[in-house]
Amino acid sequence: MTPTQSSQSKSKAQRRAEAQRKAAEKRAAEQRRRRTQVGIRVGVVAIVIVAIIVLAVVLTGGSSGPPASFSNPHLGSSLQPIPASMKASWVQPPAESPGPETVGLASGPKLATLDNAANGQTIDGVQCQTNEQTVVHVHTHLTVFVNGKQQVIPYGIGIPGFQAEQSPQGPFVATGSCFYWLHTHATDGIIHIESPSTTTTFTLGQYFDIWGIPLSSTQVGSASGNVTVFFTSPGHESMLYTGDPRKLPLGNHYEIQLVVGSPIVAPYKVTDWGGL
Repeated sequence: MTPTQSSQSKSKAQRRAEAQRKAAEKRAAEQRRRRTQVGIRVGVVAIVIVAIIVLAVVLTGGSSGPPASFSNPHLGSSLQPIPASMKASWVQPPAESPGPETVGLASGPKLATLDNAANGQTIDGVQCQTNEQTVVHVHTHLTVFVNGKQQVIPYGIGIPGFQAEQSPQGPFVATGSCFYWLHTHATDGIIHIESPSTTTTFTLGQYFDIWGIPLSSTQVGSASGNVTVFFTSPGHESMLYTGDPRKLPLGNHYEIQLVVGSPIVAPYKVTDWGGL
């Protein structure tokens, strides 16, 4: 190996190591932030629970009833149990290898390019700022299948001017000219919701508008057909969503799956969020 080749080899290895280090630092910082927030929230939740129990006893005279089923104020009656007939005929999602954010990387063709993606202008009220926001920092997982084939959600959505760095687990976007409050660092389908406000609820429609591709009950990107939507929230079974997919909320460890056409693919479940 010539000195030049040796230098180039070291440079590539250094870039890979740097990308891996940045991804690991991002996960570690997120874990520290979450531990701090959990401590604060536990105290607040404990007070709220006591107040609710006291109120319930006062209002019901101490009587009890069956536990309430999961509901989300942004979904309403559009969230339904998955029919047994659908479960009987669906196919299982493919296994995935862990990516730079630990969550599995999707395999297959890209659902769409970033040719029409936003490049810094405010979209649907979502701004693109120089630094990532941390007042709210949660993650939703998005999976898309078209006629049974998994589609890749490209990295760099919501990060204009991004530079993807190679890590042993795959490409990871650590830098860009600005970061939309909704963006994607890798091809693992993780949507980062990083907002300066705790009072705003973001939707899947806003994310697709930043991406610059259509989303409706009959179209996902360039793929057209009936769109079956599954929604999973932490601690609950996957549900069938029958409303407008653009209105689906993005929240902490929500999982959204869009299936265009057939066969229907069973909801993919993230088993390791890797500290996200």
